Amino acid sequence: MQTLLITGDRSGCGKTSITLAISAILAKRMPVQTYKVGMDYIDPSYLTGVTGRPCRNLDSYVLDDEGLRGVYAHASAGAEIGIIEGVRGLYEGADVLGDTGSTASVAKALGVNVILVINAKSITRSAAAIVKGFMAFDPGVRIRGVILNNVSGGRHLEKAKGAIEHFCGIPVIGAVPHTPQMELAMRHLGLVPYREGSEQDEFRDRIETITRVIGEYIDIEALLSIATEPAHPGTPHPAFDPDHPIDLRIGVAHDEAFNFYYADLFDLLRAGGAEPVFFSPIHDRLPDADGYILGGGYPELYSAELERNDAMRQAIAEVVQNNTPVYAECGGLMYLTRSITRKAGFQGLEKAETHTMCRVFPGDTLMPSSRVLGYVEGRSCAGPMGMAAFRGHEFHYSEIRMDPDVRYAFSLTRGKGIADGNDGILLKNAIGSYAHLHPVAGSGMIRSFISTCRDQSTKQN
Repeated sequence: MQTLLITGDRSGCGKTSITLAISAILAKRMPVQTYKVGMDYIDPSYLTGVTGRPCRNLDSYVLDDEGLRGVYAHASAGAEIGIIEGVRGLYEGADVLGDTGSTASVAKALGVNVILVINAKSITRSAAAIVKGFMAFDPGVRIRGVILNNVSGGRHLEKAKGAIEHFCGIPVIGAVPHTPQMELAMRHLGLVPYREGSEQDEFRDRIETITRVIGEYIDIEALLSIATEPAHPGTPHPAFDPDHPIDLRIGVAHDEAFNFYYADLFDLLRAGGAEPVFFSPIHDRLPDADGYILGGGYPELYSAELERNDAMRQAIAEVVQNNTPVYAECGGLMYLTRSITRKAGFQGLEKAETHTMCRVFPGDTLMPSSRVLGYVEGRSCAGPMGMAAFRGHEFHYSEIRMDPDVRYAFSLTRGKGIADGNDGILLKNAIGSYAHLHPVAGSGMIRSFISTCRDQSTKQN
C-alpha cells in the first residue's frame, strides 16, 4: 500500500484540517486507510468519519518498531493508499533529547515519505530556512514535499514557494489561504468528537467547506506522486491472530458520552473469542454480557442524562457486586464514582451542579481541575487485567477524591494516576483507571480481561 505521512512544523499549523481534507478527497476515489501518530481519540474519529475505515493509532512510546509495523500492516488490508497524520511538531516526542513518541520516529520505523505543513504567516524566505532545518535535523526522515498554510496571496506564495524549491530542492504542492471557515470546533479536551459533531448541520457544513477549500489549493496528483510503498511495512501483529472461537459477549459503552476507543480494541476482543455488544449508558438498558468495558469520553457534559437513566446505573452496580469483570478508562472511571460535580464557571454554569453516578467506586469526581496530559508507565499488580508492565497515556481535566484505604491495581512510575502515582482502583472484578491503554501494546492485559470474563462466566453458569 502506497503511503505518506503529513506532519507539521508545530501544533496549530493546520495539519489536522489538511490531513482531514486530503483523506476525504482521496476516499472519493479509492479505499483510504488512515493512521494517527500518538495516543489520541478525537483526530482519528474525524479520519474514520470521512473515509469509512477505522483510523489506527501509531505511537512509538507504547509500541516498538515491530509493533508499529504490525498495527500498520493489519489495518492496510484492502486499502489502496495510507495517510498518516502526525502529532504536534515533527520532532516533538516524549523527551527533548530522543525521538521516542515523535512523528519522526514513526516515519523512520515505517520508512515512509513525509509532507511538511508550514505555518507561513508573515514569512517568505524564512519558510525555506524552516524546511531546510527540518530536513537537516534528521536526514533519516524523508521530507519530500511542503504544504504552506495561512498564505495571504499570490505574491506571498510566489516568494515562499520560490525560496523553498530553490534552497531545499523539494516541491511545494499546496498553499492554503487563511480563512475562519477552516477552523474546527474545539472544547476543553481538544476537538469536538466527530460522532457528536456530525449530528449538527453546521458541523457537517464546516467539514465540507474545509474539504472543498483545501482541495482547491493542494495539487492532489503531486501529492499522490510522493506516496510510496513503505521501506519497512512489516506484517500484521500476532495479537490480531484469533486464538479462541467466539463464546463471550462483552458490553461496550458507546454513545455521545463514551466514544474514546482505539479501533484495535474491537479486533482484539474478537480475536480472543469475545463479541463486542455496544450499548448506551444514556439511552439503553444494560445488555446481558460476560463483561463490560466503559471507555473515555465526556460524561461530564451528559451527567444529567446519565443520572436520569437510573436503571442503567443500578444494573452496572449490581453486575459489579456479582463479580462480573468491568474495565473503565477515564470517562468510564468517572461514571463509576459516586458523583460528578461540575463547578461554577465550567461550560458557562452559573453555579455548581452535582449528579449521581453509579456509586461503584468510593469517590467523587470534580470538574474542572488542573489539566493532566502525558504518557504513563507502570505495572498492573492485581485484578482482571492481570500482572504486567504497561505504558499508556492520560488526558483529563477532572480529579477524583477517593475515600481512604481503597485498593489500587496499577502502580505508576510515570504519570499521575488517580492519586500519588496509584491508578486502577479495584473493587471485586471491576477496575477503573485514568490511564488509557493502547490495545496492541497492552494486548496481554486485554487477553487477561477476556480470560477473567470467561472464567467468571463459567463459575456463574
